[in-house]
Amino acid sequence: MKKKHLIAFPLILVAIAGGGFLYLSRGDTAQLPSGADVGREPTFTAPRSQMIPTVNIADVVGWKARAKPVAATGLTVERFAEGLSHPRSLLRLPNGDILVAETNSPPRPKSGIVNRVMSYLMGRAGAGDPSPNRIILLRDADGDGKAETKTTLLAGLNSPYGMALVGDTLYIANTDALMAFPYKSGETQISDKGRKILNLPAQAPNMHWTRSLVANPAGTLLYVGVGSNSNIGENGLESEANRANVLEVNPKTGEYRIYAAGLRNPVGMAFEPKSGALWGVVNERDMLGSDLVPDYLTRVEFGGFYGWPWNYWGGYEDRRVQPQRPEIREYTHRPDYALGNHVAALGLIFATDVKLGGPFANGAFVGLHGSWNRKPAAGYKVVFVPFDNDGQAAKGKPVDILTGFLDKDGKAQGRPVDVTADKSGALLVSDDVGGVIWRVRK
Repeated sequence: MKKKHLIAFPLILVAIAGGGFLYLSRGDTAQLPSGADVGREPTFTAPRSQMIPTVNIADVVGWKARAKPVAATGLTVERFAEGLSHPRSLLRLPNGDILVAETNSPPRPKSGIVNRVMSYLMGRAGAGDPSPNRIILLRDADGDGKAETKTTLLAGLNSPYGMALVGDTLYIANTDALMAFPYKSGETQISDKGRKILNLPAQAPNMHWTRSLVANPAGTLLYVGVGSNSNIGENGLESEANRANVLEVNPKTGEYRIYAAGLRNPVGMAFEPKSGALWGVVNERDMLGSDLVPDYLTRVEFGGFYGWPWNYWGGYEDRRVQPQRPEIREYTHRPDYALGNHVAALGLIFATDVKLGGPFANGAFVGLHGSWNRKPAAGYKVVFVPFDNDGQAAKGKPVDILTGFLDKDGKAQGRPVDVTADKSGALLVSDDVGGVIWRVRK
């Protein structure tokens, strides 16, 4: 692929060096009314291609002692655990213990214009610290809604993200490998070095480093979400092998195949309980303005192609990508449900084990980490997407479950990431910037 489209980060530094950072921060402002970019039929504008991306990063201030997010009417939010170091993905074990991946991007080169600017932006967004590279176990033995035990279950990993337990094997998706560790119920530490099942693509610049993971209900297959190594292929399609895909892996043999393709950055994945179908949340492309392109929630179908990098939302052509592939438009799947432009959807769980009452009994909870390149800021909340009885996303808008991660000045007190249910049916939400696991209950 020829690199005819523009690459953002060198231009950012040029502007900074020329005293133009305030101009950069101004960037492109959304023109659509609030809520027009969500649901089954989002509104699409003409693309506004940007030579330089909008930079609208919410500076991190953290939570004050008694501060907390705002729960939906009829719900209560409290701290399940705090003092964590960049907590991201969550997994509830059968005995009720909660696993938390304390993780961050793997080390990036510090030399060069692009790398220095990227480090600067990550630092402003609260993601500049080295990765802790460990899995923390939280235990609420007395059932009071607070974890009184916090211990390191696994250490020495490599930017771990996805976790899945099948029988007596705990699977961990590092950024560069899918690993398996022996595990017995109730253990608080694993000393085994584990075995590698499969190498995962992690070649530089490893732009989307998270590797989401879910097991099928039978526990016979694993599904790994691997994001692209670029925005729209500007690093060459040769660097995108096995990326922007969901991989289906046989954990016994290590054999794998591409289950679905054209998903720019598939992060949260879960099986919908009524249909048994695999669903995921996907982060879409940048630098088409604040009104494009919506991140989405969709069924991930075997053999499905979802457009990246040539198309988005079932057939809108991204003309920045050269050469064009018009012949694949008719085969491009349209996503099921738009979550909003640049909201950075990361966490996903269906309501099977979450007991928040009738309005939230059938649907999906989604963690929206929040934008860094949109005006006004979007995301920074947890939402509920209602589903029909046939296992499909319903018409209408998502319902806010947890908000208030941005303060009145637009600064980030926290950023929600993943969602799961505790043993009582409360919703747990990881907050990587705040270092907190929030618990939402009736």
